[in-house]
Amino acid sequence: MINAEGTAGALIRYFSLIAAVQHNYQCSAPYCAVLEVGPTQVDNDPMLSFSSSPSRIVLGVTGGIAAYKAAELVRRLRERHAEVQVVMTEGACQFVTPLTFQALSGRPVRTSLWDAAAEAAMGHIELARWAEHVLIAPASADILARLAGGRADDLLTTLCLATEAPVSVAPAMNHQMWAHAATQTNVDTLRARGVRVLGPASGDQACGEQGPGRMWEADDLAAALFSGVENGPLTGKKLVISAGPTREPLDPVRFISNRSSGKMGFAVAAAARDAGAEVTLIAGPVMLSTPRGIRRINVETAEQMYRAVHEAVVGAHVYIGAAAVADYQPAAYAPQKMKKTSEHLELHLQRAPDILASIAALERPPFTVGFAAETNDVERYARDKLTRKRLDLIAANEVGVDRAFDRDDNALLLLWSGGRRELALQSKDQLAREFIAVVAERYRLTRHPLAALVPQAS
Repeated sequence: MINAEGTAGALIRYFSLIAAVQHNYQCSAPYCAVLEVGPTQVDNDPMLSFSSSPSRIVLGVTGGIAAYKAAELVRRLRERHAEVQVVMTEGACQFVTPLTFQALSGRPVRTSLWDAAAEAAMGHIELARWAEHVLIAPASADILARLAGGRADDLLTTLCLATEAPVSVAPAMNHQMWAHAATQTNVDTLRARGVRVLGPASGDQACGEQGPGRMWEADDLAAALFSGVENGPLTGKKLVISAGPTREPLDPVRFISNRSSGKMGFAVAAAARDAGAEVTLIAGPVMLSTPRGIRRINVETAEQMYRAVHEAVVGAHVYIGAAAVADYQPAAYAPQKMKKTSEHLELHLQRAPDILASIAALERPPFTVGFAAETNDVERYARDKLTRKRLDLIAANEVGVDRAFDRDDNALLLLWSGGRRELALQSKDQLAREFIAVVAERYRLTRHPLAALVPQAS
């Protein structure tokens, strides 16, 4: 006599093994591997990663005939080297079995907030923290209503409330349900809270009618999830951003540097990515992780950064020089450690290459944005730098004791020819988003003035 539970368990282990083998075959390294990065070495090489690519995705599947499309979606997400944890509502289990998703994802499917084994360790909170993106596909009219109402009466809605990860929904329902005022109000509420609404498409529906309400196809959803913002102000634009300090070596153990942490530049890079841009980040020596979906090049000295920036800006639309590049570098490098032989030591310094001015002076320069960190007369010095280096825009801030350095907040004064705008003291992440919005606006007005006259859709 065949034991059904034993057979099911064997199937699960078999398909899980296949999924694991497929992952190891497709990926150049396991998820836990760390890419070692040295000077001028590239991290997040675009050949190895996808733009804005979340590596851990919670896929919520709700009750609806489109649930069968979610199986193909798991495959498409796995092809992009993402780990996929499927969470099914009770209604979804009436259309597709959890075993299907477990075989495709290689992970046990979660279906209940009352799973004693999983919830012994507060599993819904653990899932919420684990996720780098939550995608609900299909998203029924019911789940949209419950999310808009802040409900937490099952596992999926609970983890959506508990997570800090971005949430996207792919609506799927009858076209009359989609058009209903209640559904549209719920969708508007979710959008206002930052939930990304993907679709729906229009066409034939399972009920035999036609109209908007079809869930996007798996390829379209996967592409949208990994492509960042669909219609961001910098979609289709290539940005190069430099960040952090440089180190100018005196001998094998000593160097000249500054207090820049790189936090502002890294926040600007993430904000540009979220605005739809393809971002290359050229970073001096900092202890910061690379924002997802961003190509990073690590450098150490001003000369290395100069070369890296000039190579990266070829074909770029915007260059943002947020790095605190050394103004001077040692005229000579001691190959051996300098010994303490006298009461005084004289250092001979020479000018380091001026990256910002050299980019602005190119025959066809990108929209060039500089930063000015000043201890006094901030606007006067920044305006002089803007004019002298022929920049399109400059972001100035006051630095010093308990100001800007080693802090998570900042304020900026933005200057351009004939204009200025102040951005108030706030977190560097939020400040970066406001800054990027101004960069996009000034880019459009100066490089595409006719397009700027076209009224924007409300």
